Amino acid sequence: MSLNQLIVALQKLIVTHRQMLHTAEVKREAIVKNDTDTLIKLLNQESMIMKQIQSQEAERSEAVGAFLLERGIKSKLNLNISEISRLVFDVEDKRRLQEVQNELSNTLRELKEVNDLNQRLVEQSLAFIDYSLDVLVDKPTQAPVYQHPDQRQSMMGQFGLFDSRA
Repeated sequence: MSLNQLIVALQKLIVTHRQMLHTAEVKREAIVKNDTDTLIKLLNQESMIMKQIQSQEAERSEAVGAFLLERGIKSKLNLNISEISRLVFDVEDKRRLQEVQNELSNTLRELKEVNDLNQRLVEQSLAFIDYSLDVLVDKPTQAPVYQHPDQRQSMMGQFGLFDSRA
């Protein structure tokens, strides 16, 4: 029975991570379009989804604990799904558990790829903004280390410096 609870908990995690994946894909479009209002809404959505994931992760952890107790293991081990599947002896149950594991890991891999792409897009956008600001704001050129004294005085006049020798 506790194995079924674990599988249900993992399926809930898959559904929630797919919601996060969809949100990340919409966020990519908003980043490309530079739509900050949509980005703010999406960040709020992601925050709510993360709270759901934390809650579901706690459910999964409880289901793992119940499964281990059912198998006679009283330790609070932090086992991953592959290690848990070694404790399942029914072929059909083991297959179901491995299918759910594969589906969850594929969803997490896709989510990581989309998030990495979004991060690169944001970095490129920030680099472009920085470059645009550098182009728009004319920075004064720095004087070289050595200049002819006549040129130095003319440059001092340009910057409004007072020549105390005069």
